[in-house]
Amino acid sequence: MNGAGGGLAQRLLAALALVLAVAGVTAWLVAGAVGPAIFHDHLVVTGIRTAEQAVVHAEAAFRTASGLALALALGVATIVALVVSLVLARRIGASLSGLTAAAREVSGGRYAGRVPPPGMGRELAELVAAFNEMAGRLEASEDLRRRLLADVAHELRTPVATLTAHLEGIEDGVTELGPQTFEVLRAQGARLTRLAEDLAAVTRAESGELTLAPRPTDPGDLVRLACLAACDRAAAAGVELTVDASQGLPRVLADPERMAQVLGNLVDNALRHTPPGGHVVLGATAGAGAVVLSVSDTGEGIAAEHLPHVFERFYRADSARDRASGGSGVGLAIVKALVEAHDGRVEARSAGAGSGARFLVTLPVAPPRADRS
Repeated sequence: MNGAGGGLAQRLLAALALVLAVAGVTAWLVAGAVGPAIFHDHLVVTGIRTAEQAVVHAEAAFRTASGLALALALGVATIVALVVSLVLARRIGASLSGLTAAAREVSGGRYAGRVPPPGMGRELAELVAAFNEMAGRLEASEDLRRRLLADVAHELRTPVATLTAHLEGIEDGVTELGPQTFEVLRAQGARLTRLAEDLAAVTRAESGELTLAPRPTDPGDLVRLACLAACDRAAAAGVELTVDASQGLPRVLADPERMAQVLGNLVDNALRHTPPGGHVVLGATAGAGAVVLSVSDTGEGIAAEHLPHVFERFYRADSARDRASGGSGVGLAIVKALVEAHDGRVEARSAGAGSGARFLVTLPVAPPRADRS
């Protein structure tokens, strides 16, 4: 009964078949071993002389042999059934006890516990696997929550400290309330506002509360409009911003405003990490039943160990540089949430530090009926 092959129902049927087989074999063995002796005693030893006596003794011998075989078969079958039931009950009970203990740990906020494979059939194995997967996700979510709270506190600390210091300086007469002070106060206020808006946006997107208005949209228009919206920022940063979109691309079913936010965040991220004299390209190409929008840069690149984490909230490959650049730390998390809300996917690619980076947004093609509308 070891291993996870087969289901619990099959194991119970196999146990029942085992009990019946043991009962049958026992009855056969008892009948074969005891029956002839009983018939011999009745028909030979007792000295039967007439046919009527032979029939009576044959019937008595048959009843005795059959009753004895049946009684022994039932007794052995009962013992085997009890043993099999005890083994199954202990195995199932141990599996459920482990699952119950792990569930109590999870309900108490301890998500590190896992349930070992029960080896009691496919159903229990799938239940344990689902529970372990749930516990793993809860553990990851708890780690993310703790890191999120720590990062939010860190993000708030700098602008709040700056605002407090300037206000105290003004109050004490140390700082003059002039244009420079107003600029600092306005910049820190804008930073706090941007952080609050970005956190609200990514929370709505990830919780499914975001309202989309998708319609058939030309992907070439999306990248061209994103380029126009960011051209001034690119010029101020000394970065060349261009568009490379294929002709005749199929339309995608997307909310233009939300996709403008996606591409805007990706372009902002590229501009922050591309030094003056660099190049950022917005692209659009056709894929298998999809359209791929891309933002490529010739900036500092992303190390391989950071690529799986770049879409997490507040994750930074270079914390000092990213905070100095003014990013809120949730821009790429917003990108991921919005793209997935469009039934698309987003990925980051880079050959490593100093090799630039490329972000790919894959969106499904609009259905023909929607495209005609």
